[in-house]
Amino acid sequence: MQATLVIKNIGTLVTLKGENAPRKGKLQGEIGEIENGVIAIRDDRIIHVGSGELPDVIDVTGAQIIDAGGKVVTPGLIDCHTHLVHGGSRENELAMKLDGKGYLEILASGGGIHSTARATEKASFQELYEKAYKSLDIMKSFGITTVEGKSGYGIGSFQTEIKQMEVAKKLNEDHPLRVISTFMGAHAIPMEYKDDSDKFVDIMLNEMLPKVVEMDLAKFCDVFCEEGVFSIDQSRRILLKAKELGLVPKIHADEIVSLGGAELSAEVGAISAEHLVGASEQGIKDMAKAGVVAVLLPGTSFNLGKKEPAKARLMIEEGVPVALSTDYNPGSCPTENLQFIMTLASLHLRMKPSEVITAVTMNAAAALGIEKEVGSIQVGKKADIAIFDIPNIDYMIYHFGINHNYITIKDGKIIYKK
Repeated sequence: MQATLVIKNIGTLVTLKGENAPRKGKLQGEIGEIENGVIAIRDDRIIHVGSGELPDVIDVTGAQIIDAGGKVVTPGLIDCHTHLVHGGSRENELAMKLDGKGYLEILASGGGIHSTARATEKASFQELYEKAYKSLDIMKSFGITTVEGKSGYGIGSFQTEIKQMEVAKKLNEDHPLRVISTFMGAHAIPMEYKDDSDKFVDIMLNEMLPKVVEMDLAKFCDVFCEEGVFSIDQSRRILLKAKELGLVPKIHADEIVSLGGAELSAEVGAISAEHLVGASEQGIKDMAKAGVVAVLLPGTSFNLGKKEPAKARLMIEEGVPVALSTDYNPGSCPTENLQFIMTLASLHLRMKPSEVITAVTMNAAAALGIEKEVGSIQVGKKADIAIFDIPNIDYMIYHFGINHNYITIKDGKIIYKK
């Protein structure tokens, strides 16, 4: 069997090998470590994973050889919740926050999400494309190989929503990273519908969702189910209609208050519920029973100065598979650094390093429905791999604030090397 790429002399090979996907409970911390590992790849697929030397059946003639030099190798990291495509930035709000101004005050002064919506509407396709392409380059440098990107900055302007998703589609074609698109037209109530939000929901159901499906612009549909945004009933209507049309439901659930979004995620069969800082114990139990992946975003809580993080330990104990993501966006979490998020998950959510690794590989893949292709290093799977210049997994989380990634491999090709 001919190999095109071989990675040898791996200090610790983290395989995440197994048929259990997503991983939950005690399995969340089982990451399948192999010492003195070796991987053989043919084109974009893994053909051998093991320890020591390659078997004679693997022909390495002409293959590219990477000597890992005792470094740690993991599956490529997956950032499963971002607002990748957007215009502008909101650094001007930092001083306002430090002066004690709350979100509503900032919103009233022309800031907040409506500021991003204006910048996104104003930006050209090319401007949005170049800005997001730069972010993807930063992400690949951190060992990320797959990114989910949500729309949601149209805030009533459907053309802006379409523009965001068309940019994401073009990025998926052009950039080495895989970009998976989510339609989030239900991100905020447009100002013109603030006194009749049900009318906007009807437009979502009857006009926006069918058009997104017709144009094949997204795989998922997300909704911000929160007090003052979309109610439980409105979110249910949107997600069930999306599901009927063939989009997979996701939900921004219980980010601020315990509204019942976690329970709703289980009810509608969502693939994931995201944020979940205020999720109730019953909602967590319902998610566990329904197999909903919890996508936790500790960087957002950190940036907003929230004292109470999501209940990651309870979720793991109850059998909810936990994933982690940056929530990269211009307002509440302007970072592409998933490695820093991993540290926050350990320090603030009390997740063990092995649980964190599962959360950004196998479980993040499951939150996007791609766990059969990526998320672990197994024969037959895509060769999406990251090589980290660290002595062990714990070190990456312990030594925070720098980039430990040495090489990123996507589809069997080196796309980044330090």
